[in-house]
Amino acid sequence: MNQENRLWQWSSHVILLLISLACLFPFVLLIVSSFTNEQSIVREGYSFFPKSLSLDAYAYLGSRWEEIVRAYGITIFITVVGTTVGVLITAMLAYPISKPDMPYRNLVAFLIFFTLLFNGGLVPTYLIYTQVLDMKNTIWALIVPGLLTNGFNVMMMRSFYSTSIPAPVIESANIDGAGEFRTFCSIVFPLSLPILATVGLFELVLYWNDWFNGMVYVTDSKLFSLQNLLNRILMDIQFLASSNLNAGSLQSKPMPSETVRMAIAVIGVIPLLIAYPFFQRFFVKGLVIGAVKG
Repeated sequence: MNQENRLWQWSSHVILLLISLACLFPFVLLIVSSFTNEQSIVREGYSFFPKSLSLDAYAYLGSRWEEIVRAYGITIFITVVGTTVGVLITAMLAYPISKPDMPYRNLVAFLIFFTLLFNGGLVPTYLIYTQVLDMKNTIWALIVPGLLTNGFNVMMMRSFYSTSIPAPVIESANIDGAGEFRTFCSIVFPLSLPILATVGLFELVLYWNDWFNGMVYVTDSKLFSLQNLLNRILMDIQFLASSNLNAGSLQSKPMPSETVRMAIAVIGVIPLLIAYPFFQRFFVKGLVIGAVKG
């Protein structure tokens, strides 16, 4: 390696390191702020090196641990089921329209693309799920609306099938007597692991962070997902803080509204940070594998 290439390599490493640190600092500030004393934040603002630490935010959340544990269970359930079913539906829809000999494939692809530009709106969607499908205040209201809401995943998976699954392999399976379903399950599906992991990660983040469906379709507190419960806790503590302020309360310790906000974010993001390393290798490969046709 000559000196010019070595200099370029070291420069690239330094730039990537600085970018990584720039992405890491907000998470560090988030975690540190969740352990900061509320009065310290009010007086001095957010800091990487606070003068006073406190566990008040986590103590407040701990007082509602039963609700949080139940919400975690609901969120894990809808994330696992929704991600699994969503990836399967996306794969089974993308594979047929990737085949040149499928009748009306262009029409189906256009309809999928059309959903990226337009949708029916909130009112018709709400009426369909609540009155036609009768899903209001059911666990399925948190799963079904997100199963196939992103046509981009379908188009991305279709491109993967078209460019990365060798046609001779499919033809040899057909010659050996394998039907379409057998070919898809035994050959196409195993070869699609990178794109499946990529779409699976997108679906996982979508379901884990979803709060809109719970806000619209669920009013039963026992069915609140983690995001809906944490949002409700934040609204409750803001109401209590404003009530104490309006009533002229002389509490020695104010409600930890700012630190609870940070603690809520920590509780919500840590599971995703734990899960991401398991998907990273497939995620990167799935994004680039269809860019260049071998």
